[in-house]
Amino acid sequence: MKVEELLEVLGCDFYTGVPDSQLKALCNYLIATYGVDGKHHIIAANEGNCTAIAAGYHLATGKVPLVYMQNSGEGNIINPVASLLNDKVYGIPCIFVVGWRGEPGVHDEPQHIYQGEVTVKLLEDMDIASYVIGKETTASDIKETMTKFSELLANGKQVAFVVRKGALEYDGKVDYSNNNKMTREEIIKEITEFTGEDPIVSTTGKASRELFEIREGNNQGHGHDFLTVGSMGHSSSIALGIALQNDKKKVWIIDGDGAALMHMGSMAVMGAYAPKNIVHIIINNGAHETVGGQPTVASKVDLVGIAKSCGYKNVFSADDKAGLLDCLSKAKKAGELTFIEVKSAMGARDDLGRPTTTAKENKENFMEELMK
Repeated sequence: MKVEELLEVLGCDFYTGVPDSQLKALCNYLIATYGVDGKHHIIAANEGNCTAIAAGYHLATGKVPLVYMQNSGEGNIINPVASLLNDKVYGIPCIFVVGWRGEPGVHDEPQHIYQGEVTVKLLEDMDIASYVIGKETTASDIKETMTKFSELLANGKQVAFVVRKGALEYDGKVDYSNNNKMTREEIIKEITEFTGEDPIVSTTGKASRELFEIREGNNQGHGHDFLTVGSMGHSSSIALGIALQNDKKKVWIIDGDGAALMHMGSMAVMGAYAPKNIVHIIINNGAHETVGGQPTVASKVDLVGIAKSCGYKNVFSADDKAGLLDCLSKAKKAGELTFIEVKSAMGARDDLGRPTTTAKENKENFMEELMK
């Protein structure tokens, strides 16, 4: 169904969420219609963040907000739903729109399989009534469902629409771009030249896919790389756990701006422990590019300043190849916690593949190399 039809029936005028490829039609419509104006639409750092923003909207207006997200974000909303929104607490109504990755019977990547199996059950466990939207769903179906859901919302409960692959359509076009020079793949190629046999922990999405293909193109193995295919925002914490237990290895983190924003508190913990053997690189293109290119707030945030304030000992920034090579050279020699922000263009190869090894194979190969 057309996303415009869905939103007309739902009747909301405030939307906040974290972009998802399954909800690309919705995200593109919101960007085309409102941008990220704050009054009607906010792209939040994580799903718990947008749930709390939605609560604030309701407190200020008395109206029902809409929160959108990939189903992987359900874990991030459990606390604010249970201890803030729930009708046994403040009774704040909210409509969730959830992209259903890993739906049983639909092929998807390994990080989505279990999440897909428990998507509806998690909503039930949170006392959130749900309705599944498929390609055959009509506006009339949504109207009928909203008639039932309206009573729940009026009583301070929450409801959810779970969106199957290809269920929503939007004919409008949105251009996502920036003026940065280097592509992410070019940046990662340069990083791999400096890391040698050092371990790398890479973030979810296209960064890990590009790292895998760079190794393939160089006829290298993959044992030095931990590809964080899920757990967005947690790569730096994984690396911290590794580095504190194995201080003989220099651990490199290839992070993204959207991922870093999602759980930015991890940078404070990193800086407090200040392991001397970590280089934390954030490739900043100001976008959630893997799921469509929708903007993050990273282009307006001083990531270098944040790293410095969190306690990173060496802090660098680069926006061209010469600057990047200089930063990597300094990081390679550094004996203290180091941070590098690299400004990146948007875009990836159309033929970019996915890892051909399983997640468990990746784990086992990585551990074998790490423990040598």
